[in-house]
Amino acid sequence: MKLQHIALPGLTHYSRASTLQAALVRRQLAFKEQPSLAPPPPAILTAQFHPVYTSGRRETVSATQQAYLRTDGRAAYAAAPRGGQTTFHGPGQLVAYAIIDLRRHGLSPRCYVHSLEAAAMRTCARYGVATMRTENVGVWTSPERKIAAVGVHLRRFVSAHGVGLNVSTDLWWFGRIVACGLADKEATSLEREGVMGLTVEEVGEVFVEEFASGLDGVDGVVRVTEEEVLAASISETGGS
Repeated sequence: MKLQHIALPGLTHYSRASTLQAALVRRQLAFKEQPSLAPPPPAILTAQFHPVYTSGRRETVSATQQAYLRTDGRAAYAAAPRGGQTTFHGPGQLVAYAIIDLRRHGLSPRCYVHSLEAAAMRTCARYGVATMRTENVGVWTSPERKIAAVGVHLRRFVSAHGVGLNVSTDLWWFGRIVACGLADKEATSLEREGVMGLTVEEVGEVFVEEFASGLDGVDGVVRVTEEEVLAASISETGGS
């Protein structure tokens, strides 16, 4: 089977990607409710967001904190159903949301997170940047510097959310928060590690290729459009 890749061009809003992700999740869940349907293919959505802070299920963000995060209108704020705490997404960062049924690919939740980390690590290696794992989730260039955050949501073993890999992100945005609740750590990027001139789109292509290579049962990647995904979701789920 092929991994469907939906690449949103340019800068997009978090809400747009969330709507598309929800449609892809519905397709997977509909098949679980009606196994007589044709199984939907695994999919991955890549995007680059307008500045937005998101908080995960482990954190409650007060109205005062939300106002601070919005930075006088320069950033948005959204609560996300993923794991983890508050992080930043914005220009220069690759966001990759994988929507797959873990059981179809022989993955436990822990192994799935490991596979996302591994794909990000192999992507960084393609550009000559050495990375590592630590006791904290994510991908690191040293025990103090995180280059990729990982936060997922699972419903009936169907995944959502995924990875935020810093390509050329303005790291100032991370300085305004305790990213992922780790007070003694800092963010880094491929650019900060010495790799200049990359676009988020080209790094996204590499990440998707690396993710697909580690996914059991997948033998390649096929590009599909946002419109095709939404049309398929309406057809297969009856617009629910």
